[in-house]
Amino acid sequence: MAIPLSRRTLLGLAAGVPVSAALAACGSSGPSKSGGGATYWYLNGQPQEGVRAGAVDAFNKAHPKEQIKDTTFQNDAYKTKIKTAIGAGQAPTLIWGWGGGTLRTYVKAGQVEDLTSWFDEHSEVKKRLFPSSFAAATVDGKIYAMPCETVQPIILYYNRKVFDQVGVKPPKSWDDIMALVPKFNAKGIAPFSLGGQSRWTNMMWLEFLFDRIGGPEVFQAIIEGEKNAWSNPHAITALNKVQELVKAHGFIKGFSSITADSNADQALLYTGKAAMMLHGAWSYGIQQADGGDFVSSGALGYMTFPPVEGGKGDLSNTVGNPAQYLSISSKASAEQKKIAKDFLATGVLQDDEAKKWIDNGSVPIRLGTENLLADSKSADFLQFTYDIASKAKAFGQSWDQALSPTAAETLLDNIVKLFQLSISPERFARDLNAVTGK
Repeated sequence: MAIPLSRRTLLGLAAGVPVSAALAACGSSGPSKSGGGATYWYLNGQPQEGVRAGAVDAFNKAHPKEQIKDTTFQNDAYKTKIKTAIGAGQAPTLIWGWGGGTLRTYVKAGQVEDLTSWFDEHSEVKKRLFPSSFAAATVDGKIYAMPCETVQPIILYYNRKVFDQVGVKPPKSWDDIMALVPKFNAKGIAPFSLGGQSRWTNMMWLEFLFDRIGGPEVFQAIIEGEKNAWSNPHAITALNKVQELVKAHGFIKGFSSITADSNADQALLYTGKAAMMLHGAWSYGIQQADGGDFVSSGALGYMTFPPVEGGKGDLSNTVGNPAQYLSISSKASAEQKKIAKDFLATGVLQDDEAKKWIDNGSVPIRLGTENLLADSKSADFLQFTYDIASKAKAFGQSWDQALSPTAAETLLDNIVKLFQLSISPERFARDLNAVTGK
């Protein structure tokens, strides 16, 4: 359902709108101390926008004396405007984000509230959320954001029809993956689809290999910026393995020119041009919408990333986006902070919102939704995703969110070079150590 323009403000719809003009256009939904209740900025675009707006509407209806005014932005515009607003002391009361490295920069600048004691006082709120969602909300042992919305682990998808055609089984180990590569290539089928031009798609391979080989400790050392973390022997092994896969022609020819934004990588899987694809949980909905009967016929298979022989990572470990996150501006008034905290306690992931996320093919990060998942037309996949997230011994946040924005850009640039075989694993490690090590 479209949200009427008279009900909520939409910004960033036109390219090239100056940030200063956009902030001025916010009116009462701009700076946190503007009065008239709390303010909340988040991303537009359906169906997610409708779910977020519905949660605000439900809260406002239940709390006539505690109102939240929401403003929506396009993705790229939001990333620019929220950083500018926070830096200028004009942040909304509720700050929507991805946690991780960006949240850490806000914390270091004293721009967001420490919610640790609040969660201690509202333990029932914390207990109903996936435990794995809190790592990206935590900085130096303190909680600065409320995990919200949905979980998006990275999943290994495969085309069952292609596997049957070639007469092979899904991989149960890294060695199996390497053994499958020549078998698919011999039949003119790419072993893996990859939208390499988008860079972050390549990153998912490294994240899983780092975990499966070295365990979560190697992953965490990188996120925490430990000196020379990228040069850990397990990390170098992982970097070598991904280059071995490239050299073996494991990815679709020309993968560096394929973009994930156009869903071209998804199409390669459901049309049978590629046998497998490593991608986020959101991929399921794309294939369901664009792949004809690919999903409904049962041709889509999915599994977690297999183990690497001799590796330390637990098979339950996963990577991706553990949740989305809500922080409270430290510059907000006492009244606005109270409204925001009441929203965290009684407005986030209530029954109606959780059901809407499920109806959209997503898994909310709330524990105890198994019955709702079972009633969905995508019940098997949603339960699979729920189990990954709720049972994960470690859930590594995507590096481009976990690292600082500057380090993340260096990472993505070097990942392209690594996959193009233009730099060695050792050079990759040196370049990343230079921007992430303390």
